[in-house]
Order: sequence, then C-alpha cells, then structure tokens
Amino acid sequence: MEPKYKRILLKLSGEALAGDKKMGLDYDVITSFGKSIKKCVDAGVEVGIVVGGGNFWRGRSSGAMDRTRADHIGMLATAMNALAVADGLENCGLEVRVQTAISMPAVAEPYIRNKAMRHFEKGRVVIFGCGTGNPFFSTDTAAALRAAEIEADIFFKATMVDGVYDKDPHKYPDAVKYDTLTFADILAKGLQVMDSTAAAMCKDNNIPILVFDLARPDNIYDACMGKNIGTLVK
Repeated sequence: MEPKYKRILLKLSGEALAGDKKMGLDYDVITSFGKSIKKCVDAGVEVGIVVGGGNFWRGRSSGAMDRTRADHIGMLATAMNALAVADGLENCGLEVRVQTAISMPAVAEPYIRNKAMRHFEKGRVVIFGCGTGNPFFSTDTAAALRAAEIEADIFFKATMVDGVYDKDPHKYPDAVKYDTLTFADILAKGLQVMDSTAAAMCKDNNIPILVFDLARPDNIYDACMGKNIGTLVK
C-alpha cells in the first residue's frame, strides 16, 4: 500500500510524551510512537518531528517570571523531549538526528535546513527541538514553520483528542466533531486548534493540517496511509 504523503511534519505534544504520568516522560509511550513512525518510514515516508515541552514547563503559566526567560526555559524542555524521542526511535531501529534552534553542539546539531533535507534523503527521522529559537512563539508555530521550510505535504498535529470539536469534548458530552474545516472556519468559529500565528502560516503556505488522537499510536501510520481519521483543516 502506497502512503498518501511523501513527507510529513509530526507535532508531538509534551503531554503526550508523559502518558498517564501527566508530567515527565513515559518511555513505553515514546516507544509505542516509535513503532508507528517506523512503519511510516518503512513505507517510504520522510518524517520530521517537532516536540512540545508542556510535560516539563509552560512559559505562559510561569506567573511573574519574565516572559522571555520563561519561554527560554520552555525551549530547553523541548530539547530534553527531543533527545528522549530520539532515543526511543533509535531503539525501534530508526536512524535519527536531533536539530535544535538554540545552539547546543554537545548534544545536537544546530538547525540547518539543507542538512535536514539531506537527512530525509538518507531515510533519517529529523527531530526539531527548541521551537523557533525565539520567545513569544509556540511550538505549534515552530511546527508550522518547519513544515513550510522542509516542504512537508502535511502537518500532523497529534493531540489528546480525536479531532476538532465545536467545544471541549471533555467538558461537554454534546460536543460535535468536525471531519473537515477550512482555515477561515477556525478563525470565524474561534476554534482552539492551534494559535493564530501557526494557522496563518499553514494557510499562507498551503499546508493542510490533520488533527488526530495519539491515544492509539498507530493513528500516525494510518494518517500517512490516508485513512479517514481526525479532522482535516485545509
């Protein structure tokens, strides 16, 4: 079976990496993601990954701390997650490179777009850490930026819900799930899919977004194969 997409950008939230622990890292959960990603790579899909840092730190909830410094701490949290995901993927038999937007040559490559493209050509998974390297930008925006830079066919936003709803499905049992949306719908309906900067970047660069649930790790593979899961924003 041929995959629907040749190159994807997968956004993994920090919360997803924590599993039921809610904080820190759950290595079994990371390995389960790795097995699904391995199936994608074996099918011929080139995979780039952006990781969040919410399992360790959230800059926007840091209280009285200076926002720039709080965001820098968050970027370092994503670097820890990137290294953990790299280890999990390598244990699944994948060749992986970590690139960070903040230079830390002792542990990762600096982000260089052409080098990332070369890694894809060689069948490696590339994990992008430290967001955009700038404060005031979310990791969703970093994922949208990297998706545009690497010319990804689609942005996979893997979350803890199985798509986009008209209201929070955890609070409202009558919440209605959308199968497809436009970027205009997101803005007009005020849907909390991602921040407006990330959504605008995907819209401007014609990058569709597929929002789906990571509770079933094989959804990553199914999404690559073009199965009807989650909510497609285009």
